[in-house]
Amino acid sequence: MSVSIGELPVVIGTRVSPFTESGPKNRKDEIRLVLMGVAALVSYLGLLHGITPVDFVAIGASIIGGYPVFVETFRALRHRSINMEVSMTVAIVASLLVAQFTAAVVVTFFVLLSEFIESYAVDKGRATILKLEKSVPRRALVRRNGAEVETDVETIQSGEVVIVRDGERIPVDGVIVRGSGFVNQSAITGEALAVEKTNGSRVFAGSVDESGVLEVQTEKVGSETVFGQIIKLVEEAENRKAPIQKLSDKLATWLVEFTIAFAAITFIITRNLISTISVIVVAGACGVAAGTPLAIVAVMGGLAKKGVIVKGGVYVQEMSKIDTVVIDKTGTLTLGDPEVTDIVGLDCCSQKQVLTYAAAAEKLSSHPLARAIAAKAQELGANPTGSLSSDYLAGKGIISTYQGERVLVGNSILMTEQNIPISDDAQATITNKVSEGKTTVMVAHGGHACGVIGISDKIRNESRTAVQELGKMGISTIMLTGDNKFAAKRVGEQAGIRQVYAELLPPDKVSIIERLSETGQKIAMVGDGINDAPALARANVGIGMGAGTDIAIEEADIVLMTNDLGKIPAIVRASKQAYGVILQNFYGTLIVDGIGLALAFDGLLNPLFAAGIHVVSELVFILNSARLIR
Repeated sequence: MSVSIGELPVVIGTRVSPFTESGPKNRKDEIRLVLMGVAALVSYLGLLHGITPVDFVAIGASIIGGYPVFVETFRALRHRSINMEVSMTVAIVASLLVAQFTAAVVVTFFVLLSEFIESYAVDKGRATILKLEKSVPRRALVRRNGAEVETDVETIQSGEVVIVRDGERIPVDGVIVRGSGFVNQSAITGEALAVEKTNGSRVFAGSVDESGVLEVQTEKVGSETVFGQIIKLVEEAENRKAPIQKLSDKLATWLVEFTIAFAAITFIITRNLISTISVIVVAGACGVAAGTPLAIVAVMGGLAKKGVIVKGGVYVQEMSKIDTVVIDKTGTLTLGDPEVTDIVGLDCCSQKQVLTYAAAAEKLSSHPLARAIAAKAQELGANPTGSLSSDYLAGKGIISTYQGERVLVGNSILMTEQNIPISDDAQATITNKVSEGKTTVMVAHGGHACGVIGISDKIRNESRTAVQELGKMGISTIMLTGDNKFAAKRVGEQAGIRQVYAELLPPDKVSIIERLSETGQKIAMVGDGINDAPALARANVGIGMGAGTDIAIEEADIVLMTNDLGKIPAIVRASKQAYGVILQNFYGTLIVDGIGLALAFDGLLNPLFAAGIHVVSELVFILNSARLIR
């Protein structure tokens, strides 16, 4: 039987109605379970006191209560498959045929009870994901034609102004055009601390306005919002099963088939139908079949609460085996908010001219260095005017046309390839700034180098702590960057990373990851930019920073909604714990089933005790997985 996370409310055993956070949708399941419990108790007491009429209660309860089991058995046989329902049906019918009426009703009750336990535990595991879907309001207050109108969120158009009051959830992604207050963005970032928002601040759907009235100009609605993308990622993740989930499905199916075959052998050898029924009843695969996806979804739900979106169970399993974490420098280890510290003009070019040319070329780029140049240009009033066009060369820089002249902004590789001569003064300036641990950008205009810009970035506060925690878990850390070796070395020392690779192009990063993979290392790559996308795709697990580019996030297998490297050790720990719990369930199921089958074969277990062992062992394994629910 195959069990996917998307089908968690329906697991091996009797199929019951799906559960929500408040309980089963169909109250008939609860009523059936209670009545079966009463019938089982009455039948057992009747057996103890020799009251024969009670047998009719047991027979009726077994047939009525076992109806869902029989329906699933019919479906399975129609599709020529064998599952737990088939084996339980055989046990119930066989018990009735040999007048073991109490055994039949008790087995039926325990089957329903086990399904109730599984569904409840699975529902608790999915609670976080279910809450995500309810975090965006369906209706909102919109200003139209000078009036405030309440309307369905899906009818809101880009550019319309939405009014959000205290305590309300923000329904759209947009920019505040009036008002200020504190906004809780935990649904997006996992950080519970509210953030102050003022005029011009960006806000996201699903966030809560904790104080003040905000007027938000809509940019994105529904599935186009950041929150909508999170929901989409979670839904897609449910269909990406980890290899160990597929293995658990196979093991569950194999156990059912083996149990039925062993029961047949038991009857042939012993001619004891009671022992045969006990064999069928005692073996259970539910702890594996339900416990495995429960462990996976519990971890994914817990990480989602922390602002970490895992795109599938397969990546939980992969993260449990990671022994090397490769991290990009700019925007990942560092804040990604660099500042221009030096502007040096060459060949009679002024600082303002150098900055104007650089800002013109970088105007359309979202790279952190481009943002730093644009910010400095605005600060000094070096704002380019007129039309321009730019071509971005990954790992090298930008070639642009500005006011009819070609402008180049980038590293020495770009200048050399484009036949831009680098003077001794330019080289001396670059060497000086590089020795200070700064990133240097050359600017060329009209075929000549006209200036050098020095840029510095700060390391994230949590970077060193994250590297240290990974080291304690036996995981090595490597830094890759396209920056110069001096700047790279400085950041590496601050972060506590010994292995540093600098002056890399995107293909070089991929080559390093491939080389590491060939030595048997399991690699997680962390990055946030276009340069990182190929490396993210090549690693065993790609981790994208949520504030990075859409391309990096799309290529990533795990997305950090906040640029917090401190969450990477938490991902590793949670993944290792989930994998450990799953293995415990695997081995535990095999041991319990093995002992139970041996005892049943020897006639040391009657169907009542066999059913008890089945349910108790299953409950233990389900609860073992449920420990991961946070």
